[in-house]
Amino acid sequence: MTAATARIIWLVFIVLYFILRVNPQRLARKTPVKFSAWDRREFILLGISLTGLGILPAVYCITQFPQFADYAFSPVQGYLGLAACVATLWMFHRTHRDLGLNWSKSLELRERHTLVTTGIYAYVRHPMYASFWLMAVAQVLILPNWIAGPAGLIGFGTLFFGRLHREETMMIEAFGDEYRAYMRRTARVIPWIY
Repeated sequence: MTAATARIIWLVFIVLYFILRVNPQRLARKTPVKFSAWDRREFILLGISLTGLGILPAVYCITQFPQFADYAFSPVQGYLGLAACVATLWMFHRTHRDLGLNWSKSLELRERHTLVTTGIYAYVRHPMYASFWLMAVAQVLILPNWIAGPAGLIGFGTLFFGRLHREETMMIEAFGDEYRAYMRRTARVIPWIY
């Protein structure tokens, strides 16, 4: 694998990611939103995450800017990144499938929202976030650039740590003791660890 091949893999990965996102987004719109925490803060956090996981790596893959921040590419690093991409897509698909009509791009609860605790949710409370962490790791491995590579870790990390408490508070308010019990038996994003 070469650095050029790795950039192509990253672009294909992003296209596949968006394809996986379209159907759940379209289906979820059919169920009205009961509660939304969409505000300026949420908009900014999503913008920071999109910049780090989408815009900066896309600019780098297409233009190789900022080339001055490149470092030597290792094929092993590329293959590990490819494996992380595959794992990300699997987890992302599984998360959407398990959530069904409960899915939302932001902090929202839908009419007839249910607490999903089966499938991938039996192991972690936030598998979507776990998939984004995997995506950020894949980006570091596949893009040999000191700016574009870690931009996903910084961008998504900002969203994750800026949103997680609000989301868990929202779920406790919606589901009470049922969610608290679920929190006790599952990890946030890494099974049995965190």
